[in-house]
Amino acid sequence: MPSPRQPAPHAGPAANRPSASARWPQRRAYAALDLGTNNCRLLIAKPEGDGFVVIDAFSRIVRLGEGLAASGRLSDAAIDRAIAALTICADKLRRRHVTLARSVATEACRQAVNGQAFIDRVYRETGIALDIISAEEEARLAVMGCHALLEPGDGPALIFDIGGGSTELVLIDTREGHPHIRDWLSAPWGVVSLTESEPVCDDSEESRLDAYVRMKRRVTDSFAAFAQRLPTEDMEGIRLLGTSGTVTTLASLHLGLASYDRSAIDGLIVPAQAMQQISTSLSRMSIAERQRQPCIGVERADLVVAGCAILEAIIDIWPAERLGVADRGIREGILRLLMARDR
Repeated sequence: MPSPRQPAPHAGPAANRPSASARWPQRRAYAALDLGTNNCRLLIAKPEGDGFVVIDAFSRIVRLGEGLAASGRLSDAAIDRAIAALTICADKLRRRHVTLARSVATEACRQAVNGQAFIDRVYRETGIALDIISAEEEARLAVMGCHALLEPGDGPALIFDIGGGSTELVLIDTREGHPHIRDWLSAPWGVVSLTESEPVCDDSEESRLDAYVRMKRRVTDSFAAFAQRLPTEDMEGIRLLGTSGTVTTLASLHLGLASYDRSAIDGLIVPAQAMQQISTSLSRMSIAERQRQPCIGVERADLVVAGCAILEAIIDIWPAERLGVADRGIREGILRLLMARDR
């Protein structure tokens, strides 16, 4: 089924607004699909009050960008994995009778020479019309999806999204009551692209630490121009919020969870220093040791260290005392836009 009209509840202020029943005479189903370099994620929701309630979801690691840094192309194996996941998504769209949806693809499809050919094949085989969005729109959607979880305050805030093929950094101001984007950066390093660009020799702790230092240096260099534009005066009260598998995984380790629990993670505030300590600890471990860590497992063991390096580089340029953790982002931003346009 083609995504119609392609282009946990989150409540907002309700003052001076019509009642939910007036605004929503029929509870239509809306969907947001995000195909990234590493993950394929789908949310299907219905409006409720000033937010929405999720009625179905899907997430699968597909590693669409695997090998892209070396070849410049999406591999046949990666394409097959992605289409298998998207076929499941298409079935969910049909069964849930979705009336309005948007499906987006990000860095891997932006970079791959066969990105458009892949998009065309996806439409032929699944009916899903993927829209390759710009890095700027990706950053904006992530902010829309998670800014509600920022710590209260008037200080400047940095929101970041560590993806598979890129990392988005967005400096925002909330003094007017809504997020105003002051500056942003899309760096070409995510957990997949950085892991492939700085391969790790796993035979000794020393070699693993050397690779980690190289990763941090590579990311720091890509942040340099943006870091120079960041405010340097009156840094008291600065805020930091991250949305990605990296931060949710590290937050799970911080809490000592035996298995991932979104209700415990989404909206959690953790000491930034604790996240740095966990990152350093993981960088010393072998892949086998990381696989045995709760909430990491086999699928994330080889990629999590790159995420740690990116996270530490972010904290270095934006030394907030605490880090907010969001298990929401682009998909939630898309849903908010779709529902707002349809009211």
